[in-house]
Amino acid sequence: MPDPETTTKAEPYLRVCDIHAYYGESYIVQGVSFEIEEGDIVALLGRNGAGKTSTLRTLARAIDPELRSGEIWLGGQAIHRYRDYQAAAAGVQIVQEDRRIIPGLSVEENLLLAQIARPKGWPIEKIYNHFPRLAERRHQEGVTLSGGEQQMLAVARALARDVNLLLLDEPYEGLAPVIVREIEGIVRQIKELGITTIIVEQNAIAALELANRALILDMGQIVFDGQAATVLQDADLRNEYLAI
Repeated sequence: MPDPETTTKAEPYLRVCDIHAYYGESYIVQGVSFEIEEGDIVALLGRNGAGKTSTLRTLARAIDPELRSGEIWLGGQAIHRYRDYQAAAAGVQIVQEDRRIIPGLSVEENLLLAQIARPKGWPIEKIYNHFPRLAERRHQEGVTLSGGEQQMLAVARALARDVNLLLLDEPYEGLAPVIVREIEGIVRQIKELGITTIIVEQNAIAALELANRALILDMGQIVFDGQAATVLQDADLRNEYLAI
């Protein structure tokens, strides 16, 4: 039987250590630290301006905000040392709020373009099996899709790359309730596939019902790190930090 004093604890899949990030001189992410296990679905919540999107962009190693100190480790890789394209190659895929569908390209061309750079993720036909609506519109220009369909395409394009960490920024923003339910179904599929995911979403209840973990940001700092069910059950906590 192993000696408990000599048994080492396995490293978490994602380890974020005291990250500080800035837009110019604006101090946005102020010493954020957390750990996530592989396959977790995490709701990253907070009021407007709390630093949620900035934290996601820092994890994705976007140019802005600038990470000035701290470390980000994903599966043993030092992501904090990477540029955005290197982080993407390591499997960090971000679906941004504006979706960034490429004009002039069809649905299928948007997906194929995502697979030009290696490593590749899901084959196109597998994507169509999970997103039959996109299969129906494979030859339609991506930017002419409905808002919900564009969100599907943005998620599918991320899966077309090799995904180890999926970052979803406001996936329900501006969508009708019926489309929100469809996007929720997509996220549930992602959950079943065991893809480690962080969701930033103003619709906090919807995000919490999908997630197993929750992080709450306030003024650029983590003020809650625990089970999503705890936040759903704690009205005082939701009122103080989420105003719901």
